[in-house]
Amino acid sequence: MFARLSTYQGSPVPEDGDLSATSEAVVKQVQDAHGFVGVYYLVDRSSGKAVSLTLWEDEQAMHDSEQRAARIREETARREGQRVLSVERYEVGFSHFNR
Repeated sequence: MFARLSTYQGSPVPEDGDLSATSEAVVKQVQDAHGFVGVYYLVDRSSGKAVSLTLWEDEQAMHDSEQRAARIREETARREGQRVLSVERYEVGFSHFNR
């Protein structure tokens, strides 16, 4: 599995601000991409810093999604009043979830 980590900076987010307000629309844009596994969106409300982590079945799937991801990333950042600070790519060494 592979992951793309995008870092954003925006204004602080109020404690009662809805972080999931636009999530459904964003996920719909990427969920049908070949090899898409999932996404996390992490926010530090006090600083306005955020990261998105998208997960891909393999490196080729991640690579094939680059143009779509760049468009979605820029459109979403602009709409949310953020700027993209960085985009990094990683191989997932391991994962573990307790549910």
